[in-house]
Amino acid sequence: MALPQAKQDVLAARIAGLSLPQGGWAGAARADALARLSAMGLPVKRDEYWRYTDPTSLTTPDTPHAAVFDARDEPPAFDGIDRVRLVFVDGVFDPAQSDDPAAAGVEIDRLAAVADRDIHWAQSLYGVLEARGQNPVQRPLAALNTAFATDGVLIRATGKAAKPVALVYIHRDEGSDAILHHCIKLEAGAEVTILENGPAAARFTKVMEVEVADGARFHHIRTQGRDHERRAATHIFARLGAGALFKSFTLTANGVLTRNDAVIELLGDDAVAHVAGAAVGDGNFHHDDTVFITHAGLRCESRQVFKKVLKNGAVGVFQGKILVKPGAQKTDGYQISQSLLLDEDSQFLAKPELEIYADDVKCSHGSTSGAIDETALFYLRSRGVPERMAQSLMVLAFLAESIAEIEDEAIAEDIRSRLEGWLARHER
Repeated sequence: MALPQAKQDVLAARIAGLSLPQGGWAGAARADALARLSAMGLPVKRDEYWRYTDPTSLTTPDTPHAAVFDARDEPPAFDGIDRVRLVFVDGVFDPAQSDDPAAAGVEIDRLAAVADRDIHWAQSLYGVLEARGQNPVQRPLAALNTAFATDGVLIRATGKAAKPVALVYIHRDEGSDAILHHCIKLEAGAEVTILENGPAAARFTKVMEVEVADGARFHHIRTQGRDHERRAATHIFARLGAGALFKSFTLTANGVLTRNDAVIELLGDDAVAHVAGAAVGDGNFHHDDTVFITHAGLRCESRQVFKKVLKNGAVGVFQGKILVKPGAQKTDGYQISQSLLLDEDSQFLAKPELEIYADDVKCSHGSTSGAIDETALFYLRSRGVPERMAQSLMVLAFLAESIAEIEDEAIAEDIRSRLEGWLARHER
């Protein structure tokens, strides 16, 4: 079927100013991604999985400007965690601010530094999981990323990492348009924690491809920065082997537009995948979590736990699906998406889905939206708790289930302190 002219025009305009990197081990994957992108076009609001989120500012050739937030009064996320920092400023690696990658105890390369080689271990991963994730739902911004990304990190772990690897994204240019592509490969029995924080750029497009081999453990915690006018489209594509563990948590505080996609395949038996998020938005805020988890192995477990707190017209979106393939018996799939609306102007749009082709499974999904419980609020106030403090306590209690998905208590406490700071700044 021919691509509609409107989509052809949007695509042509977007890629006109981009250069396709040539040669090297990633050349074939880039060419394949560009061919797929040319066939599907960039998203428009009429597309099924974009009807709740207008992608125009993510696809326009002109980068929308985003003011740089002055955060001198707030320490960076994870500042108290012993980690190896790899810093990108507006999508450009900054070695002066970065730590020695060798201290992490895993193999780390930069895409820009090794892309011209003829062979690299990442060739078996770069663009591979992204291509798999295009079916049955097309994700054209991910294909755009695979084709045109010129930098990112390539991490391979063969054992337990000595320290977490922290990807720090700094935004300095109000018109920056960053495209980064990360590949992370965990060999059998390996374990690594990836931390991400910062607003990255005025517009940020990111893909992370993660292969978790048999018995390996992958932990991912990120905070998406406070620069309110920023826009971001991120994708995580993951493939899990037998007995593998994948856990990802995202905290989003403000941002004009954020779309986070997660596409996870549980291929081996007894694999576990947990994806969670907490979003807090005030005013001109639109946050979209779109998750697709496929169960293909026996006795696999998945959890999707997403909570959003919205006020002053903020909008939250959740689109989550659990697909259980034939033969994937003893599947345990859990999905919950909830919003707390602090006024009548905000809205939460949810599309939970289950598609099951096995008969011995335990799958559930639920989605709720509501206001602060006035009875509970009255109870706290009657015991001397000021109204604003009482409301903040109830918000933190509401978000607690998603934060509980973080295994490292020090990191979880850092997330809680971020939320407390946001609530203090946005009290009614």
